[in-house]
Amino acid sequence: MKKFQYEIKDKLGIHARPAGLLVKETRRFKSTVTVRAKEKAADASKLMALMGLGIKQGDVVEVEADGPDEDEAIRAAEEFFTKNL
Repeated sequence: MKKFQYEIKDKLGIHARPAGLLVKETRRFKSTVTVRAKEKAADASKLMALMGLGIKQGDVVEVEADGPDEDEAIRAAEEFFTKNL
């Protein structure tokens, strides 16, 4: 299992557009990618679950990848967060 923490910089937080792109990105991998924030967790490949976290600017999220290609998945997720959120 690999993980990282990231503080959301986007003024709208994780809203529909980046959430949809994140779902698309994480579905490329066999590993499960999970986003945790505010005592809740969501599978990053499920749009409604991700949106349900209500992540806003300034929130710190923990992103975790677990599975056969977790190294690639966590690198891709970290790059995505850095570029888009």
